[in-house]
Amino acid sequence: MPPTMSQISDPKIAFAYLRPACVLLTREPTVTNVETLSGQLKEVNDTTLQQLQEYVLFPLRFVLKVPGSKKDKLVQAVAEAMTYVLENTCVQSWETLRDLFSELCLCLCSPTDPGKPADTSEELKSAVLRCLDALLHAAYGDIVFRLYEPIMLPGLGAAVSLLLALGEKEKSRVIQAAALKCLQTLTLQCDCTQEHVVPSSDEQCSVSNTMASFLPGITITVARIITGDLRQGHAVTVRAIKLWARSVGLVMEDAQLQTNESYKSPSPDLGRIGQLVVQRTPDWVKNTAGKLSVLLKKIISCTSAHLHWRVRLEMVELADYLLSRCSQSLKECVGLLLEALVGAINDEEPRVRERCEVALREVSQRNQRRSSSNDVTSKHSSGGQTFTDVLSENLHSLATSLPRLMRTSDDQKKLFVLNVFLGYLKVLGPLVSVVLNSAAHLERISKALMQVLELDVMDVRIVEERSYADTIGTSSDSYSAHIQRKHFLYFTDEKIFRVLMEICRTLGYYGHIYLLTDHLLDLYRQSSAYRKQAAMVLNEIVRGAAGIAVATQSQCLDSEVQGHSASKEDLKAAVVSIMEEYTSLSNWHLITVSEETERDQDQQLLSPSRLLSISNSDARNNTANSLQLIPSSLASLPPSSSTSAIHQLNSNIWQLCIQLEGIACFAQALGHDFRLLLMTSLYPVLEKAGEETLLVSQAALNSMMDIRQACGYCSLKDLINENSDYLLNDISLNLQRLSQHPQAPRVLTVMLTHSDCSLLPLVGDIVQDVLMALDLSYDHSAAPFCSVLHALVKALARWFPPTCRSIIRSASSKQASAEQDDFDIRQFLLDYHKQKDLAEGVGIEEDDTEDLEAPPCTECEDAEDIGGPDVKSELPLHLSITKDVMERCIHLLSDPSLRLRLKVLDILELCVFVLSEKENELLPMAHRCWPALLQRLTADDPLAVLRAFRVLCTLGETCGDFLRRRVSKEVLPKLSSSLARQAPLSAKAGPVYTHTLAYKLQLAILQGLGSLCQRLDLGEADLDTVCEACLPYLSCRQPIRLQEACLSVFRHLIQVDPDTFWFTLNEMHCPSSYIPPHPDLQPVQLSGMGRPRDEYSDNVLKLLGEEFGQFV
Repeated sequence: MPPTMSQISDPKIAFAYLRPACVLLTREPTVTNVETLSGQLKEVNDTTLQQLQEYVLFPLRFVLKVPGSKKDKLVQAVAEAMTYVLENTCVQSWETLRDLFSELCLCLCSPTDPGKPADTSEELKSAVLRCLDALLHAAYGDIVFRLYEPIMLPGLGAAVSLLLALGEKEKSRVIQAAALKCLQTLTLQCDCTQEHVVPSSDEQCSVSNTMASFLPGITITVARIITGDLRQGHAVTVRAIKLWARSVGLVMEDAQLQTNESYKSPSPDLGRIGQLVVQRTPDWVKNTAGKLSVLLKKIISCTSAHLHWRVRLEMVELADYLLSRCSQSLKECVGLLLEALVGAINDEEPRVRERCEVALREVSQRNQRRSSSNDVTSKHSSGGQTFTDVLSENLHSLATSLPRLMRTSDDQKKLFVLNVFLGYLKVLGPLVSVVLNSAAHLERISKALMQVLELDVMDVRIVEERSYADTIGTSSDSYSAHIQRKHFLYFTDEKIFRVLMEICRTLGYYGHIYLLTDHLLDLYRQSSAYRKQAAMVLNEIVRGAAGIAVATQSQCLDSEVQGHSASKEDLKAAVVSIMEEYTSLSNWHLITVSEETERDQDQQLLSPSRLLSISNSDARNNTANSLQLIPSSLASLPPSSSTSAIHQLNSNIWQLCIQLEGIACFAQALGHDFRLLLMTSLYPVLEKAGEETLLVSQAALNSMMDIRQACGYCSLKDLINENSDYLLNDISLNLQRLSQHPQAPRVLTVMLTHSDCSLLPLVGDIVQDVLMALDLSYDHSAAPFCSVLHALVKALARWFPPTCRSIIRSASSKQASAEQDDFDIRQFLLDYHKQKDLAEGVGIEEDDTEDLEAPPCTECEDAEDIGGPDVKSELPLHLSITKDVMERCIHLLSDPSLRLRLKVLDILELCVFVLSEKENELLPMAHRCWPALLQRLTADDPLAVLRAFRVLCTLGETCGDFLRRRVSKEVLPKLSSSLARQAPLSAKAGPVYTHTLAYKLQLAILQGLGSLCQRLDLGEADLDTVCEACLPYLSCRQPIRLQEACLSVFRHLIQVDPDTFWFTLNEMHCPSSYIPPHPDLQPVQLSGMGRPRDEYSDNVLKLLGEEFGQFV
């Protein structure tokens, strides 16, 4: 790379070098000549160029002064050349500064309307603005201050107006930012890295007096730029905020306004120009501050929640700058500036937060110094009182207006207001407890939170959602309940709710725990309208008092005074008092389900229009029944249910959820110390975990998980088992007074759901109490007791899965089917020959030795077979309990309530599963329950038929041959006739049919019928009956799932009798003809041969291909 050419340092040589280009440019003002001069200027060093400045600028200025229109490119080239000269030299002549300033401004303004920018290219405007900025930076010594003499007001005003118009109206972001920066330089407030003239106090006052004339125009226009279109970009907004702050700080500086220089009268020699001079009198200052506060409020509202963090950071800088320079003159703006600072203390950008904390600390320190200097005799602590009073007054006024702002503002404004509220609390820090000692502040803040946190409880889905045993019965180790999102009246954004909760935690952390809990408990008791909100605030206050999810102390006014969480003793005392209120009779046992609704549901389930018995032979009702939709719980609400009733039920549900969340918060706050309170808190939580309302049960399960984690238990099972002694004691006592404690069965249900088999010996006596209570009062309390029994038997099925007998049975059936698949004629003949030889006495000796080598398997014989037929061993406890439960189910199968019958059928299915390992106990019980089960199968609601058929399939798996005759005689004909009767209807029905009970009944029967026939090993006549009923479902016109279920039936039937069903399928559709292998053999003639494809062909071919390998 060649070395850089040395610049010309001799003025004479430089003059001789530049003179031809300057003369040529004067004669011929072209772009080429300007560029030639520019290139030569760069070869002259700065010192020499300074001596030749006037000579070099003359031809460039001459080009600008030539009358007539000039091309943009020429003016742009001249401006760029002048920029180079000005950036590398100093302007030492006032005339040069004045004339150049005027000439450059004329390049920017319109020739016809000097008040407006010229319609020139963006490149030209950018070049002229850069040249003007370089000129103001190049002004030497005292020269620049002559621009701010009163005589220059008209010209200066024109320049200010022109730059403001460019900053506001220009479409180019670059030109906007350049115009605003140039205007900032014109006010001697430039913040670039170059060296700047430092004015004396008198010179600063002179500049301020002059700029005061332009302050209204600058602040109003720049405020419009700041609050303008977001598409202008953050750089323009940041530059505008900086200009606004520096302009206001220049004119309204406290140090200047305290001198007489700020409002001395103008000289009479000025004439009309004197009317433009502003005298900064106290009245003018006061009026100006009032107008600036209006603009400042608008600016803060638009930028406090700006999407770009640099804009928010610049707002912090603005507030800090004005508070440090103008706190006395802008008294009306101090509250707004503090609000802007405090609102940024919770900013998501760390750089904004850190700068805000520094600014607030400086504001506090300045206030302390000012107070100390004004009153030397005051106490040492009084230094911070003034600022604290301002903050506390702002907090009070904000709390007063908070409900109104939350009702009328948009979410962005709400979030900012709440961040300001939170910021005040964080800035006050430990002084919050002092502020809350004021009854007015405590009342206003608490009422504001009550109104803002009002819940929307009008959603009907809350009250209609129900939890069932399957929902509660999930595994406790993997359970993760859904947390229902709360809906509030006055906001929807989740960020707003998080800030509100942080406000509550901050109050708890810095406030006095007893004062806050007592006051909020009073609100909780006073009105039901405040109860849910007060509980939410109490929950978070306790968490905050424990130091959970609370911000650090670096944002406090006085970093030496640190906040601290409440002591364990105070926290525990507060938690006990709150929990006593939560779990009191009036606040815990709230109505969440309408009794009228429950009654109407049962009546609707039992209505004649719903009944679809499989034994019904009246074909006229089939159409209506087949299209009967499953009713939703919403449809079951009675017409007389008013909006207020739903409102009250929803309100109760949310209150219970919030109180359950509160118990979880208390456990988190106390940690392992909460174990001491489990004796009084765990039982109520378990009560609500068994609640029918989905939201309440989910909240209770979440609370149990949080309690488990806080107290250090490994799982819910450990939590329940280690506290089972007093839980079961309470259950036992409450079962004896069931009318007063109807929730006791729910607690036992939840314990059984989430515990293990180690609980069984402890609950044995209680189970007997439940069974006895059920015998004595089944008319009134059968439903809750059946829920307990369902949970019990379900737990037994989980704790004691069936042993090897059922496994061996299923394995043997699979083995038999496998052997059937592998059957071939050659092996059959070999076995037949061997058996014939054995019958004739040939090969007996060899067979005996083979038998000796393979002793029979006796591993899985029952114990009673070994002990002798007369000795009956005692049943294990779980089987004994299951047998007792099954006894009660037999009696309850005919209960009038459909809901109860469905529950009993579920219990019965589980009982059969548990007893399957003891066939001697299961078969007598199956015999006893058969008549009642048969009624449910043949003459009941479709829902009951579905469940009863599922029980029948389970019995078929476990009882086998025991049920063959009963099913063949009493069940199979009715099931087959029902299927045959519904087949034409389902074939013609549309898509909505799949939502009907008739469809679900057909599907359930088809899905279970094949396996039932195979396990019971039914005879030919029964198989023919089943086949005739199922053949119509092979039609492609049937719903897809019914076709698939029918295919599964035939697959099972083929396993039972493959020859018969091969023939049956080929009679429907035979894909190929069978040619005899020898002429003497007769040809095979099947009805399906040669038949064209029809609606059955596809499914028939699928079965023939899968099961027999028969393809087209």
